[in-house]
Amino acid sequence: MTRTAPAPRPAQTPEERARHREVLEALSGLLMGMFVAILAGTVVSTSLPRIISDLKGDQTAYTWVVTSTLLATTVSTPIWGKLADLVNRKVLVQLALVIFVIGSALAGFSQDTNTLIAFRVVQGLGAGGLTALVQVVMADIVSPRERGRYMGLIGAVMAVGTVGGPLIGGLLTDGFGWRWNFYVALPFAVIALVLIQRTLKLPVRPKRAVSIDYLGAVLIAGGVSLLLIWVSLGGKQFEWSSGTSWAMIVGAVLLLVAAVVVELKVREPIIPMTLFRNRTFVFAVLASLAIGVVLFGTSVFLSQYLQLAEGHTPTESGLLTLPMVVGLLGTSTVVGGIISRTGVWKRYVVVGAVLLVVGVTLLGTLRQDTPYWLLGVYMLILGMGLGTTMQNLVLVTQNSLQATQLGAGSAGIAFFRSLGGTLGVSALGAFLGTRITDLIRDGISALDPAVAAAAGRALGSGTVPVVSSLPGPIRMVVENAYGEGIGNVFLLAAPLTLVTLLFVCLLPNRPLGTRTASEQLADSEQRPGLQADAERAMELGANEVGGTTEAARPVEQVGGRR
Repeated sequence: MTRTAPAPRPAQTPEERARHREVLEALSGLLMGMFVAILAGTVVSTSLPRIISDLKGDQTAYTWVVTSTLLATTVSTPIWGKLADLVNRKVLVQLALVIFVIGSALAGFSQDTNTLIAFRVVQGLGAGGLTALVQVVMADIVSPRERGRYMGLIGAVMAVGTVGGPLIGGLLTDGFGWRWNFYVALPFAVIALVLIQRTLKLPVRPKRAVSIDYLGAVLIAGGVSLLLIWVSLGGKQFEWSSGTSWAMIVGAVLLLVAAVVVELKVREPIIPMTLFRNRTFVFAVLASLAIGVVLFGTSVFLSQYLQLAEGHTPTESGLLTLPMVVGLLGTSTVVGGIISRTGVWKRYVVVGAVLLVVGVTLLGTLRQDTPYWLLGVYMLILGMGLGTTMQNLVLVTQNSLQATQLGAGSAGIAFFRSLGGTLGVSALGAFLGTRITDLIRDGISALDPAVAAAAGRALGSGTVPVVSSLPGPIRMVVENAYGEGIGNVFLLAAPLTLVTLLFVCLLPNRPLGTRTASEQLADSEQRPGLQADAERAMELGANEVGGTTEAARPVEQVGGRR
């Protein structure tokens, strides 16, 4: 069957322009809150070499300062998302911000890497709520067809926070000290709280009995955490084939299997298993796993490359990542606007996935002597790929879900993206630590014996070195090792981006709807029969046939403008 392309929207009426202003006002606090959450994860990336050196940490601590926040964000995201389907979403956003503020303030007082990691976990719990809830609340007030332009705004905020955060962190570290990396988010969080209280007015949702799946939450958090700890510590604290390793694997599998059993039986599951009968959701989840690896891995490993292989300061390394900011910010804003005007989305997401593959593969060629202009081109291509795919995957997923599943579904995408990022950064960080050790050992063995002995004394502790303080020959060995090792990391990640491209191509090309989640819920109350039929069809897995969504048609007829 030949599908007719959606007609472009006509020029905006005065009423539509007024509505646009109202939406922007309502989103102002939410976008500030999302910026705070993203800033927490990225602002320390350029400063980590100095932070870990000051706190006498090693490569494992380096990785865990990042992955602890990602881990907490990952395991808490689906819980926050499910709570959004059950209780007041505005209160939940404010609660997440408060938790984040507490974690940030405490992290700034850390005296060793263990306390820093613990407080970063608290930060991650708050960030998980903000990550999950902002997009759920947006679905309450903006229809899928209109959501493209606002997803562009989210993409822009993510661009500034993800890639601009390292620049902010570098400036603060060089000017005031690394502890200000944690304090800087506090005023933004306070502003976000005030804006949310004053501008966010959500429709009153019908009251219903609340049943929270505590057992499912514990099992999911335990299984995912154990899996991530195994990936992070395997090969360093214990051998991959050791009894400890197998105990962790078996324990994680048993906990996750038990979680699935519980989720199939409870009244209000944290992650409804019926979501996995939705083809769009499944393919978007699989595509998002690799995006998480690229998104979080790039922030961590490029900072190490620029400082430890190229010898730049934290401020300089933040500035040097601007090509990625430009690519991500530009494409997320422009493509989001085009999708809203035309209703066409798939071609842009496929092109973005191709750019993602190209960008990561090119970064796999990095070495210590790679010219910066070439690195800038690679970062620009990668940023364009991320900006075109990341938020639009959330958009098309929300478009395929019932209004009552938006919280769990949107959080599910964020959960698996964070899971991919956490697993990826942990595994790639473990690989990098081993690879760097081997390369440095090989490099030192080729030096003059006296120099090699000095190198052994300078690098023998296993901590991340302060490269600028090393003698010339030893510094060259370290810089070459990090240059080659980080290039190897990106080359190892490149095949994962092909997974994103594959599943983006398989996404059903469903037209974007024109009703907000609140309007759909209101209509379902007025005409419960059709809504029940639609939900029943989705539960039976008959929701997507031939690239369109059959079960959604009654909903569109009830709530949509044909």
